[in-house]
Amino acid sequence: MSKVNVLVVDDAPFIRDLVRKCLRNAFPGMTIDDAVNGRKAMAMLGKEAFDLVLCDWEMPEMSGLELLTWCRQQPELKNLQFIMVTSRGDKENVIQAIQAGVSDFVGKPFTNEQLLTKVKKALTRIGKLDSLMASGQARVNSAFANDSLNALTAGKPEAVKVAAPAPAPAPARPVANAPRPAISAPTGRGQGQLRLAGGMQPCVIKALSLKEALLVVRRGEALPQVLEGAVLDLEQGENAEVARLNGYLHAVAALEPKPDSDWLQLTFKFVDQDAQKLDYLSRLIARGTAQKHFTPGA
Repeated sequence: MSKVNVLVVDDAPFIRDLVRKCLRNAFPGMTIDDAVNGRKAMAMLGKEAFDLVLCDWEMPEMSGLELLTWCRQQPELKNLQFIMVTSRGDKENVIQAIQAGVSDFVGKPFTNEQLLTKVKKALTRIGKLDSLMASGQARVNSAFANDSLNALTAGKPEAVKVAAPAPAPAPARPVANAPRPAISAPTGRGQGQLRLAGGMQPCVIKALSLKEALLVVRRGEALPQVLEGAVLDLEQGENAEVARLNGYLHAVAALEPKPDSDWLQLTFKFVDQDAQKLDYLSRLIARGTAQKHFTPGA
């Protein structure tokens, strides 16, 4: 079997670790390396041959789009399979990446099976999937199911089957006498949109720091899972600044002291290391503190 080399590029260690584990569980014979940003990845691509790159878009020093553009300018890398892993799903961003020569997209948040579907398609295009599967080195069932990769491409899962997610841990101690917030469309300060694998969900920000946010969401049919990956979209301020913050659910608790609570309190941990996003959060915390829209220091 021909060797398959994959490079995972993301400035968030949490995401890199989860992607590596997902791929290793599905393809034990695959060689997987990682880089913290586009510049590090560029140096690695110049020294070693890779079949596939899974790359975040927003990173310090060199973005995923800049890395993709550089790759397509190198004659030896023009056929490299390059999958962009991003929360930038806007039409203009998609067109920009397509024009730069992207092979495929994985939208954050994504699931294990969705990520594997994209990887299998990429390996099929370069003629390496059949030999990988025939050798018995690819596992159909993944044991690594209940993680924040329960949140990564678009599209329905195909041939890959993964283990059912583990039951959610027992809720943390509920907040006594908590108010029942009325969540409407997230247009005002202190509100946002939480993107989970199951879809978009309005949320209220109760507290915010540079490391995490305390959110309140309406309970749905499917409960959010601890360690589930997600993207928090925030539109704040007079200029309607928008930030897409990548992270995962660190804790899920009932907001009301009863098992059928209509509201859930979520602790959302940020994984981005991008200086621009940290600056945005700092300004957002200062603005929200002045206006008393949320409590800093979550």
